[in-house]
Amino acid sequence: MELNRATHERSFWSASSRFRRNVSSLFPDPAKKRKWFRGREGAKIESYELDFRVGGKEITADAVLRFPRVHERHLFLVIVPNHRIVIAYTMSMNNTVSSSQATFELVPVQDGSTLVFTEQAAFFEKSTARNFAKKLAPAFRAACPRAGH
Repeated sequence: MELNRATHERSFWSASSRFRRNVSSLFPDPAKKRKWFRGREGAKIESYELDFRVGGKEITADAVLRFPRVHERHLFLVIVPNHRIVIAYTMSMNNTVSSSQATFELVPVQDGSTLVFTEQAAFFEKSTARNFAKKLAPAFRAACPRAGH
């Protein structure tokens, strides 16, 4: 088993409270969330469920040509509107590959907000933690463009 922890921050220069409301509105709306969290490049979503509430789940299955189907199961642990969302989740390809806890925090700063994403992950068996940081940073940058700052 390999362990990894990563934190990524992105600052946005816009009305702080409006920005936090806009980001928070992405999570309960399946269409908005799927657009913002695109998943793996080239993946075809085979199934998707979202129940955004404390104790609720988000379950995704997707497939990319010639690769195993990926299943993600998220559990919403903490939801503080316009401020913090904490999830625990597993990802599997044929068997469980990883288990993680992630926190999305929206922090007000002078003239805007900072989105802080922190993830602590355990990778099992044939998975590799080395690719974790390489894949997470570009995905975070893509999901959080600096447009509109």
